[in-house]
Amino acid sequence: MINQRVEDLNIESQKVLTTPEDLKAQLPANDKITAAVLESRRVIQNILDGTDHRLFVVVGPCSIHDPKAAIEYGKRLVKLAEELKDSLYIVMRVYFEKPRTTVGWKGLINDPHMNDTFDMETGLTIGRELMLELAELGLPLATEALDPISPQYHSDLWTWAAIGARTTESQTHREMSSGLSCPVGFKNGTDGGLTVAINALESVAASHSFLGINPLGQVSITRTTGNQYGHVVLRGGDGKPNYDSVNVAICEQELNKQNLKTNIMVDCSHANSNKDPALQPLVLENITQQIAEGNTSIVSLMIESNLKWGNQKIPANLDDLEYGVSVTDACIDWETTENSLRAMATKLQTVLPQRQR
Repeated sequence: MINQRVEDLNIESQKVLTTPEDLKAQLPANDKITAAVLESRRVIQNILDGTDHRLFVVVGPCSIHDPKAAIEYGKRLVKLAEELKDSLYIVMRVYFEKPRTTVGWKGLINDPHMNDTFDMETGLTIGRELMLELAELGLPLATEALDPISPQYHSDLWTWAAIGARTTESQTHREMSSGLSCPVGFKNGTDGGLTVAINALESVAASHSFLGINPLGQVSITRTTGNQYGHVVLRGGDGKPNYDSVNVAICEQELNKQNLKTNIMVDCSHANSNKDPALQPLVLENITQQIAEGNTSIVSLMIESNLKWGNQKIPANLDDLEYGVSVTDACIDWETTENSLRAMATKLQTVLPQRQR
């Protein structure tokens, strides 16, 4: 008999987490929040179905690292959302997980203390607490579904979810999305190609069976019925934007070829702005003009925005962090966000009700 280990050779440790059911019991969503989540999902479904003329706008920090700053941002955003509600349906971007090309900080759930202690139990708890507080303000919430397990802990609070450019091609994420209860946006590939996103839309609408966890944290066979509210997100790629009218028309053609709804979200950040926040308002202006000139396929926008402009590296001494500044991608500041969205709503207030989709 060979007396030698053959598995877990690179595993340092494992720690059992609280179950999704237990965390939700500790931090439950009240009836008001649950009703608001259901209503906000219905609104976005209606926008995607073409029965609500408004655009939905997912706006907020590239990632959340400071709950206090996120709450301040949310309090400002809910007032702006009320002001612009006739033209824009505003959803706050509340991203807790960040995909990394190589290594780096993976987000509040993974490393809430930002010191490589990876206290995920605390991260999941802080994340749920923050979502509940933001939902109490009256904000619909959006996030990126990156880890296939974490949605069990938070997805009852999601209005909309994104699948990122690095994971749109992943079978695991397509299967998971087919079971999510909210609309899901699939980003085009990092090379700017549409094929992976369009394939994902066909996959997410179908039923799937796969390994997952249930609310008790047990490994289970998960069977889904399919999610009918998937749509494409244009975010550019390979150093080039794809939000211009020509690329939008190409996307429309590809969706039509596959008999898919021509619902398009434009991500004003990432390659569409060359990761330069100063270009995000220009992308917004271009999209506004396309819609004013008759475009009917663009139904949504995504904007990376924070209290203050730009971004910062995570310092060795966390006391040196500048309040309200992103620690991942650079964001536009609140004043620019407010001015840009007001300008868009004003220019489109008479155009959107006449839009035939």
